[in-house]
Amino acid sequence: MSALEVVVRSVAVLAAFLVLPLLVGQTEHKVMAHMQGRLGPMYAGGFHGWAQLVADGVKFAQKEDITPRAADRTIFRIAPFVALVPYLLAMAALPLHEGVAAVEVPASAVLLLAATSVGALGTLMAGWASANKYALLGALRSAAQLVSYELPLVLSVASACLAAGTLSLAGVVEAWSPWWLVWQLPGAVVFLVAALAELQRPPFDMPIADAELVMGPWTEYTGLRFAFFLLAEYAGIVVFSLLFAVLFLGGWRGPFSDELGWLWTLLKGLVVAVLVIWFRVAWPRMREDQLQRLAWLVLLPVALAQLALTGIGVVVTR
Repeated sequence: MSALEVVVRSVAVLAAFLVLPLLVGQTEHKVMAHMQGRLGPMYAGGFHGWAQLVADGVKFAQKEDITPRAADRTIFRIAPFVALVPYLLAMAALPLHEGVAAVEVPASAVLLLAATSVGALGTLMAGWASANKYALLGALRSAAQLVSYELPLVLSVASACLAAGTLSLAGVVEAWSPWWLVWQLPGAVVFLVAALAELQRPPFDMPIADAELVMGPWTEYTGLRFAFFLLAEYAGIVVFSLLFAVLFLGGWRGPFSDELGWLWTLLKGLVVAVLVIWFRVAWPRMREDQLQRLAWLVLLPVALAQLALTGIGVVVTR
C-alpha cells in the first residue's frame, strides 16, 4: 500500500467519522420530534434546521473548558478521547463493500469487539477522575453494564461468525443468506439489546440518568470535552448499526450490489440507527436490578442457546 493510498483512506475514514454521526444526530432530532408531535430544531441552516448540530458544535467550542480543582487532571482530560478514538478505529475496519474498508483485517470481527469495549472505558475514567460523587456513581453503573452486557454481545457475534466459518466481516457477508433472518434472529436481538446497553442509550442510560445523577460521569465536563462524549455516543450508534447490518442483514448484499453495495450497507445501517432512536422515545429507563436480570437471566441464556443452535446447524449442513 502506497503512502498516497494510506493518506486517502485515512482522510476518507476521518470524513465518514465526522459526517455519519452528525447525520445520525440530525435524524434523532427529527425522528424524536415527529414521534413526540413537535417541530424540533428548525432554524439553524434554513431548511428544517439541517445545521443544528453544527451550531451546537460551535456553541460547545465557545464555552469555557473547566477542570475541577480536586480532579485527576490527566485522566479527566484524556477520558473523552478514550471514549471517542476506539470508534474511529472500529469504523476504519468496517467493510462497506467487498474490498472497501480503510483497514482490511483478517479477524476484523475481533478487532471491532475489542475497540468498542475500550470505548466504554472512557466513561469509567471520566467518572473516576471527576472527584464528584454523582460522576463516580455513574461510572460504577457504567462498569457494571460493561461487564454484564459484553458477554452476550460477544456470543451473538460469535454465532454469526461460526455460521459463516470466518472471523472476517467481509467473509460473513459473503456467507450470508436470507435464511439467516430466521436462523440468527435470536442472536440479532441479543446483539441489538446488548449494543444499546454498551452505548448507554435509553432504556439503558442508568449511568447518565439525569433525574438521579445530574449527568453521571459527564457532570463536570464542559465545552468541547463534553461535545466529544456526545460525538462518541453517535459514533457508537453508527459503528454498531453498520456492524449489525454486516453481521445479520447481509451488508452490501442486494439488487445491483456490484455497483450499489456500499449504499445498501449504509441504508441497512440507517434503519438500525432509526430503531435505536425509536427505543429512546418509546421505552422508559430501566432500574439497575432489572438491567442485571435482563443481562444474566435472559440475554446470556438466549445467546448461549443461539450459539449451540448455530453449532448444530453448521455440523449438520457441512
